Amino acid sequence: MAKLKTSIVIFGASGDLAQRKLIPALFTQFCKRRLPKDFEIVGFARTDWDHKAFRKTMHDALKTYSADVLTEKLWEKFEPHLHYIQGDLTVDKDFATLNSFLGELETEKGGNRLYYLSIAPRFFEVTVEALGKQDMARATPDSGWRRLVIEKPFGTDLASAQSLNKAVHNVFEEHQIYRIDHYLGKETAQNILFFRFANIMFEPVWNRNYIDHVQISVTESVDVGHRAGYYDDAGVLRDMFQNHLLQLLALTAMEPPASFEADAIRNEKVKTFMAVRPVTEETAFTDTVRAQYRTYRDAEGVAKESQTATYAALKLYVDNWRWQDVPFYLRSGKALKEKVSEIVIYFRSPPHIMFPIAEGEEIAPNVLHIRIQPDEGIHLRFEVKVPDTPANTRSVDMEFHYDDDFGEDALPDAYERLILDAINGDASLFTRSDGIEASWRIIDPIIEAWSSKKAPPLHYYEEDSWGPYAAEELLADDGRVWLIDGDEA
Repeated sequence: MAKLKTSIVIFGASGDLAQRKLIPALFTQFCKRRLPKDFEIVGFARTDWDHKAFRKTMHDALKTYSADVLTEKLWEKFEPHLHYIQGDLTVDKDFATLNSFLGELETEKGGNRLYYLSIAPRFFEVTVEALGKQDMARATPDSGWRRLVIEKPFGTDLASAQSLNKAVHNVFEEHQIYRIDHYLGKETAQNILFFRFANIMFEPVWNRNYIDHVQISVTESVDVGHRAGYYDDAGVLRDMFQNHLLQLLALTAMEPPASFEADAIRNEKVKTFMAVRPVTEETAFTDTVRAQYRTYRDAEGVAKESQTATYAALKLYVDNWRWQDVPFYLRSGKALKEKVSEIVIYFRSPPHIMFPIAEGEEIAPNVLHIRIQPDEGIHLRFEVKVPDTPANTRSVDMEFHYDDDFGEDALPDAYERLILDAINGDASLFTRSDGIEASWRIIDPIIEAWSSKKAPPLHYYEEDSWGPYAAEELLADDGRVWLIDGDEA
């Protein structure tokens, strides 16, 4: 049987995401000859464009965001695959027009379709419903597959996530749905599993017997900027923790899957989420910190008395055999000193020191840093004897940097991998419905505690700092400090 044509439909094609990420990712994969041999890209948006105007706009976007790979020769081959349908997400007849156009592109036997929702979350349900009304979601062996890619945020709490899941499942089956989190598309995030399970020396010590605690930091140097209106409703817990940070926690803490198949990996992630100890109204005071940078309320679109947190630090526990009573410290915030995404594995101190070190001195524990961005790589800190001393020790680093071993341009953009996986039907890096709901079950009680009359205090911090002093106290009370790339932060 001949292979069917694959159509990639981008809803919201005139938006920033399509121009900054999606089209550059598709063009790069086209240059690498990884897209299906017979493919078309169809943009759908309200903007008054035709095919020609759409192609010119996407060409300009490639000049800005993919100048390193763009050549006129490659563009001339790519351009004919771009098409545009002007339409409104709330108008059924516009979906009928789209469906008719896709039918014209496809053969008599049909074609494969990937629907990408690069649109505001408030349009998710109405768009999916419209696809259902036009019978654009039903796949048959003869007509080709149908898949749906949904950008975050997937809901604003557990109830809304469940409602959205129900609405989407009314039209698409779970195996057709690809909920995207670009953090999982980063090579450095994917490498966490390879580092753990492809190297026998680490997995035997990856547990409560050898690890003292884990730190996960995703810090941002930019403020809320033009997203202030959205952010004041969302806050840092919804914007960063429910998705990015919890996904990194799952990759760090999950049990080894039976295989590298999508469901096997996602099963273990869900088990990890289900094992996270709930934060209560009482433990919100001892195990969470909420804060706001001082000039946040001056931003346009932010309420003058806003209590929205732009920074959060959490202490979570994974109540299972591997991790019982090992604290996981998570932090993220806006307007901080540096943009850093990093996982720190802090090992226990040796149980007995036989060396004749000076009274009051200690041997520093081993520390493993998995740097997701920037300066992507892995650092392992261990102790060595200082030459020409009786028993003095010093911490040294064993380092791996992607740039050094694979070249400066070796790391692809996350969307390149994720879009290609969706086209190929590999859901390993996408979140399943039960995973979405399990992560909201972790975050919802914290949001509720922070919104109650007994909420812990809202702290403040200066821009270009590492956050509020209260976050330092969260670790200091346990005799620990925050680390960034081996240094205290």
